[in-house]
Amino acid sequence: MTDTNRDKYTHFGFRDVREKEKSRLVGEVFHSVADRYDLMNDLMSFGVHRMWKQFAAALSNVRSGDAVLDIAAGSGDLTKKFAHRVGESGLVVSTDINAAMLRRGRDRLADAGIVGNVFYVQADAEKLPFAENSFHCISIGFGLRNVTRQEQALQSMYRCLIPGGRVVILEFSRPTSKLLRRLYDGYSFGVLPQLGRWVAGDRGSYRYLVESIRKQPTQEELRAMMEAADFERVAYHNLSGGIVAVHSGYKL
Repeated sequence: MTDTNRDKYTHFGFRDVREKEKSRLVGEVFHSVADRYDLMNDLMSFGVHRMWKQFAAALSNVRSGDAVLDIAAGSGDLTKKFAHRVGESGLVVSTDINAAMLRRGRDRLADAGIVGNVFYVQADAEKLPFAENSFHCISIGFGLRNVTRQEQALQSMYRCLIPGGRVVILEFSRPTSKLLRRLYDGYSFGVLPQLGRWVAGDRGSYRYLVESIRKQPTQEELRAMMEAADFERVAYHNLSGGIVAVHSGYKL
């Protein structure tokens, strides 16, 4: 869809917006929810998000001395796990396009004593400001669906991986059971926005987050997108009945 000025459109939840506006709108959402982000994650998932992230970190096969890029790192849960895995001889670069979320992640990790092997960079996933062949592993956890041009972000990740490096994408996906989809829809649209209003004082942002999940490509669609970006040996693991999936692929 285009207007008379040939602007390109994309989705912001269930709304169509100009591509050039989506980044700003997403930024406003995460600026609004940053202070209650971790509490809301625990409440919305009943704490299960911690197990999803643990699975993704284990799947990465990150080892001591590796260089890892954690995109859309948010409050730093995955960054923290990678920092422990790479040790003092390794490096984790934690990035987020949103300054408020990046500060929150930096402060949380500093309070936990994680310093020295983690660096923080405000960066756009579509235009990663790093050299080719820089990282052994690149991760993005619950951030891909907020990217305006996902194909471009995948290409940028591919460029930054070393040959033999691995990408790990943790994202909400499509439940495999029709019954689970119905139950999940009822919970997502009926409970989560209201929970956002009570806890974070922001119903609209959590309504967007629910809608963005429904607009995210399915497991097979995302696998095809990764293969189109030249990743090989692409595979995915469904977690919690497909509510979440972890995709992985290699630059060979």
